[in-house]
Amino acid sequence: MKKDIHPKLNPVAFVDVASGKRFLTRSAARSARKEEIDGVEHFVILRDVTADSHPAYTGEKRMVDSAGRVEKFEKKFRRVRRKA
Repeated sequence: MKKDIHPKLNPVAFVDVASGKRFLTRSAARSARKEEIDGVEHFVILRDVTADSHPAYTGEKRMVDSAGRVEKFEKKFRRVRRKA
């Protein structure tokens, strides 16, 4: 194996902003924010969506107002009718 071509793996804590749950792992990602967890210094990376809060994994169903979306589309792309 060639030396010095692989990225260095660091202890990282991915934090779900919605639920506050932490996922401890190793990653090449770094951040300016650090936190000591169980005596080990981890880089802290904030995530908006993780497996802990994503609707596909939690089973939570979200309703989408499709009628409002259609009306908004029609309004935006409505053709101007000319008077005969």
